[in-house]
Amino acid sequence: MERLIEGYKRFLTEVFPERKNYFHLLAEGQAPKYLFITCADSRVSPEMVFGIEPGNMAIARSLGSMVPPAGSENNGITATIEYAVEILGVRHAIIFCHSNCGSVRSALAPGGLKKLPYAQKWMEYVRTAANYRQPLDPNDGKNAELNALAKGNVLAQLANLRTQPSVAKALTEGRLNVHGWYYDIESGRVERYDEAQKRFVPLV
Repeated sequence: MERLIEGYKRFLTEVFPERKNYFHLLAEGQAPKYLFITCADSRVSPEMVFGIEPGNMAIARSLGSMVPPAGSENNGITATIEYAVEILGVRHAIIFCHSNCGSVRSALAPGGLKKLPYAQKWMEYVRTAANYRQPLDPNDGKNAELNALAKGNVLAQLANLRTQPSVAKALTEGRLNVHGWYYDIESGRVERYDEAQKRFVPLV
C-alpha cells in the first residue's frame, strides 16, 4: 500500500499541478476515440504502449481479452462496449491480446480452474481460439504454441465483437472500425491482423 500512497503523493504534488487545466477539462466530460478491449493481465498497459493520455482511451478489461458473443447473459464487457459505442461514440474498437497469456493457457487446459467456477465458465469464450490458431513463430521459442493460440484468440474475440448488437449497428452505419492487435510483451512489438492478407503484420 505504501507504494500506491507514494505514487499518489507524486501525482498530487507534481503531475496534477502541471496539468491542472487539462484535468479541469476532463472533469467536464469525455470523448474518447478508442475502445481497447484487453486482458486483465497486469503486464498489459495500452496507455503506456501507445502514449495515450487520460480522456482519449476507454478500456474494457477481462480475462483473456474475452468478448462474449451476442445473446450471452448480461455482463460488464458487453455493457461497456455498448456504452462506449452508443454513448461515448468511439470510432475504433480494438481487441488487444498479448503473448504468454495465462488465460489462453488456462482455457485450453481447464482442469486447473475447478475451484474457480466463474473463471472456468468465462474461459469457454476463449476455447474457440483453437479454431483460429495462427502459424508458429520460431522467435517465440518455447512459447510458440501458446502465442499461436493467443493470436488465434484475437480473431476469435474479433468475431464475437462483431456480433454485439451495438457494434454490428455502428459498423453498418460506418461510424465504427474494429481492429485485432497482438502485443508481444518481451519485444514490445505490436502486430495487427490484416484482413486482406489473412495474417498478422507489424503495426508500423
